[in-house]
Amino acid sequence: MTATLEKSEGGRGKFLIDGFPRQMDQALKFEESVCPAKFVLFFDCPEQEMQRRLLDRGKTSGRSDDNADSIKKRFKTFVETSMPVVDYFDGQGRVVKVVATKTPEQVYKETKEKLEARLGKDF
Repeated sequence: MTATLEKSEGGRGKFLIDGFPRQMDQALKFEESVCPAKFVLFFDCPEQEMQRRLLDRGKTSGRSDDNADSIKKRFKTFVETSMPVVDYFDGQGRVVKVVATKTPEQVYKETKEKLEARLGKDF
């Protein structure tokens, strides 16, 4: 989520909140009590590719949750709780989707271009 806050001296500040909101109630409460989000940045990657990447990461990460069973549970939770948030903001034209199946350099380039388009060059 990217939101814009009004500073007390009248300026504007931007901030990016990584991994939030994960649930609809969080999204609605944030917009009610903090400020409306300009948009949600969504990295679109198929489950199969994400599983491949996480299993590969698990070879060296030392993370106990980088295994097939844990990954499947995390995907299920994401689809059930977080995708409704993405769909909600998308229905309002407030989702910036980036295709995340490309190389890291290509994903970075596309992300930067889309952020510049939404926020201007000086974001």
